[in-house]
Amino acid sequence: MAPKKKKKFNGEGKRLSVQVAKSMQKYFRELDGEKATNIYHMVLKEVEQPLLETVMKECNGNQTLASQVLGLNRGTLRTKLKDYNLI
Repeated sequence: MAPKKKKKFNGEGKRLSVQVAKSMQKYFRELDGEKATNIYHMVLKEVEQPLLETVMKECNGNQTLASQVLGLNRGTLRTKLKDYNLI
């Protein structure tokens, strides 16, 4: 028998993908017939800043550690932090 794959959960004990799906469903309901455009970029922009803020806080501002946690090059992280005025 193959070992069970361990699932990754967010702090509320629910899969992040489920929470994103629920948020997107709510977004579409609230459009109330209006046309949706550029959703991909909107979602990335909405998620990226709080993700960076949270990881930086968890890493006590250590950019090298945060870049490892995020799986980003440190230079890329610095650029993103500057883009969001986080440094």
